[in-house]
Amino acid sequence: MDVFVTPTPKLAGEIQALSSKNYTTRYLLVAALAEGTSTIYYPAHSEDSDAMRRCIRDLGAIVEEDDEKIVITGFGRHPKPVDRLDVGNAGAVLRFLMAIAALCPDVTFINRYPDSLGKRPHDDLIDSLTSMGVTIEHNDGKLPITIRGGAPRGGKIQVSGNISSQFLSALLFLTPLLEEDSEIEVLHDLKSKVVVGQTLEVLEQAGIVIHADEDYMRFRVPGRQRYEAKTYSVQGDYPGSAAILAAAAVTQSDVIVHRLEEKSKQGERAVVDVLKMMEVPLTHENGDVHVRGNGRLKAVEFDGDHATDAVLAMVAAAVFAEGTSRFYNVENLRYKECDRITDYLNELRRAGADVEERQAEIIVHGRPEGVEGGVEINAHYDHRVIMALTVVGLRAKQPLRIRDAHHVAKSYPIYFDHLKALGANVEWIEG
Repeated sequence: MDVFVTPTPKLAGEIQALSSKNYTTRYLLVAALAEGTSTIYYPAHSEDSDAMRRCIRDLGAIVEEDDEKIVITGFGRHPKPVDRLDVGNAGAVLRFLMAIAALCPDVTFINRYPDSLGKRPHDDLIDSLTSMGVTIEHNDGKLPITIRGGAPRGGKIQVSGNISSQFLSALLFLTPLLEEDSEIEVLHDLKSKVVVGQTLEVLEQAGIVIHADEDYMRFRVPGRQRYEAKTYSVQGDYPGSAAILAAAAVTQSDVIVHRLEEKSKQGERAVVDVLKMMEVPLTHENGDVHVRGNGRLKAVEFDGDHATDAVLAMVAAAVFAEGTSRFYNVENLRYKECDRITDYLNELRRAGADVEERQAEIIVHGRPEGVEGGVEINAHYDHRVIMALTVVGLRAKQPLRIRDAHHVAKSYPIYFDHLKALGANVEWIEG
């Protein structure tokens, strides 16, 4: 399905932020790894979280849910043997479960998205698991991947952090369950450290002890631990809300987004600070972000590694800012559902934006007068690209048609419903 975005001068209203996809997938996993019954309130409903639900069921967890909560009886350190797992297009779910699958004798992760997740590399995690005594068959580091495990060993483990922090998080979920104590050393740089902080926060809540150096480059993990069955409450999601806030920032608006905690460990909460730096009128109090946009923005410079999943939305806002904006330290955007630098900027140019790319930078020469639009653009099967391009469409002079926009469901199935509720002119059309 495609979506047709017609220029919309004003947005107004209130919405509840979606629950965090990152926290939901982590809570689902630690609940499955516990012996006993855990409850997760306000879980996210998206293709990624659904993939984790499906896979932990396949691995032996009992999952029951209603409109408010999910109740999970875990399998502990003994997942049920399973021949194959389908993670859909969810990279984090794949990587976390590649580590947990090392406890199983023989699991194949299938490749249903050859043009998206099927292109993403997982060599760094494969190397780490192989060093732990796990045999892995793979397609040059990509799906399909078969894990032949059963008895992974702890000890001294190295993992590269310069492509994704998800490889490190995967090892942090696995190593507490091993017989041996482990010491994990991160090689090179570590991308998205704030997301590792989320993993450590969830592990601590689940009763797991991990000793982390302050720079997150070395971890000491006692073995023979057990995940505790707990009750969790999922906070609102900043990465998805970033696009809603950007849409409010570039239009005449009076928009409130509820359930966004001021002290959240989600790095994408920086979107609020960045919009303030762009001189967007807003307040953030008691979990409510209130944007009274006037369509006028100033250029900004920002280290995107602190808020990876909000960068595309902030770039969309910068398209209409006065001056030149620079988002740097963002190379890891190239290794997502698509190349979120080259692919995204190509589509922005088609819409009329003036943007440049470097290997690890996005440079935006703002056009406060707006962009031309009036074209059909490719979403590259990427939920973050879809949301950000929609923001641009709201301020374009002519409508934008975004192809394959239904892939927004990966993280935010009701994104367009929320935009419509705020007054945006968006409509689904057959692709």
